[in-house]
Amino acid sequence: MDRYVIMVAGGKGLRMGGEVPKQFLPIDGRPVLMRSIDAFVSALPDIRIILVLPAEQHAYWQQLCRTYRFDTPVRIAPGGETRFHSVSNGLALVPDAAEDALVGVHDGVRPFVSAQTIIACYQRAAVDGAVVPVVPVVETVRRLLPDGSSRTEDREQFRLVQTPQVFRAKLLKAAYSQSFTPAFTDDASVVEAWGHPVSLEGGNPENIKLTRPADLKLAQGLLGR
Repeated sequence: MDRYVIMVAGGKGLRMGGEVPKQFLPIDGRPVLMRSIDAFVSALPDIRIILVLPAEQHAYWQQLCRTYRFDTPVRIAPGGETRFHSVSNGLALVPDAAEDALVGVHDGVRPFVSAQTIIACYQRAAVDGAVVPVVPVVETVRRLLPDGSSRTEDREQFRLVQTPQVFRAKLLKAAYSQSFTPAFTDDASVVEAWGHPVSLEGGNPENIKLTRPADLKLAQGLLGR
C-alpha cells in the first residue's frame, strides 16, 4: 500500500514578526520544514512527500536544499488561496489509480510529530478510512454565549486536533471534489461534510504548531531535551 504525505507550508511568517516565512526559520541549525519532512521519512522510509508551497517560495526552497544538502525526494505543488485549495493542489499529484493508497496531510510547521503518532495514524486510516490525532484539553474551557456571557464547559468532552490527518486516497479525493466553504477548517471537516466519519487517534503533546515567536523558544527547549 502506497503512503503519501502532503506537507502544507503556505505560511508567510507574519505572526513570527519576520520576513522569512516561519516554515523556513532554522531551529538548531536546520529549517523547520526540513525537520518536519525528516520526521516522516524517519517513521516511514518509503513515504512519498508532496510539498505545497506558494509559487514565489519555490526558488528559495531549492536554494535551502542546496545549502543544507537536503536530498530527500520531494514533489512540489503550488499553494492555493486557502488551505483547502492548497491541499487540493497537492492531491492532484497523487495518481487517481492509487485508490488504495493512504494520504496524510501535515502542517509543515509541526516538526515534533512523533514516529509513534505518524505510524499509528496511517495504520488506523488503513482500517477506518479517516483518522486525526488528538490530545486532551488541559485548560479550562469557556463557551461564549449569544448574550455576551460565557459558561464553563466540561473539558473532558473536547480534544485538540493535530496533524497528520490521514485518509484513504479515494475518499480524500472524493471529499475534495466539493466546493469550498469557510466551514472547511481542516481536512477532517472536508471529509465529514462528504459524509464519512472520522476516527480519533492519540497524538503527542510535543506536536505543536509553530506560529508565534514564543513557539520558537519552546522548540529550542524540545530539541535540547
